[in-house]
Amino acid sequence: MNTLIDAIAIVIPLIFAIVFHEVAHGLMARALGDPTAQERRRLSLNPLRHVDPFGTIILPGALHLAGLPVFGWAKPVPVNYNRLRNPKRDMAFVGAAGPAINFVFAVLTAVAFGLIVRGLGPAGTPGPVLGFVLTSFAYFMSFNISLGMFNLLPLPPFDGSRILRGILPWSAARQLDRIEPFGIIVFFGIFVILPQIMPSLHFADRVLLPPVLWAEHQLDAIITLVAGRPVVL
Repeated sequence: MNTLIDAIAIVIPLIFAIVFHEVAHGLMARALGDPTAQERRRLSLNPLRHVDPFGTIILPGALHLAGLPVFGWAKPVPVNYNRLRNPKRDMAFVGAAGPAINFVFAVLTAVAFGLIVRGLGPAGTPGPVLGFVLTSFAYFMSFNISLGMFNLLPLPPFDGSRILRGILPWSAARQLDRIEPFGIIVFFGIFVILPQIMPSLHFADRVLLPPVLWAEHQLDAIITLVAGRPVVL
């Protein structure tokens, strides 16, 4: 039973971190003139409308169990580039909306976590239900930070490439467009295959892990400030 409860405490926060990320893309696109996601009923928080079994559950769960930064994907929220008011610029905002909402939710959850701990008092111990809630909050913070940071990679098709494309001049943006069909292959080559061949080139540890750990340290500081005492997650 404990294993099942632990699994639920991991899977539910993971799913909603990814769902919020995708819905944020659609909401930003709608605000910038493209209602495609709304027309296709993809602005719902119902996970069944967004979940990709491999990208939303299996892959992120495996990465988490392996102690690696978590990333994943849901069914992409449809965005029609040509319906945006300023397509090149606006796609950068659409891309940034996903990581931004992950960071916002991570901070809000840290505040909520701290308030609950403060309410328990200096010697308070959470019961089973509250313990489950706090565990879920801890995973939700971790998943949001990992997903947000990972998606800022400036490599197609991740959100960082959308942001970069909006900043680059047209000539460089077109070069980025040419890379996009091979982006996933390039990613797996750099972050998965190459470290197996040359362990010293473990880019996940060198590139992704430091900013994730830094962000998690900031969340710990927020929890401590709100709770009024150090908290061990």
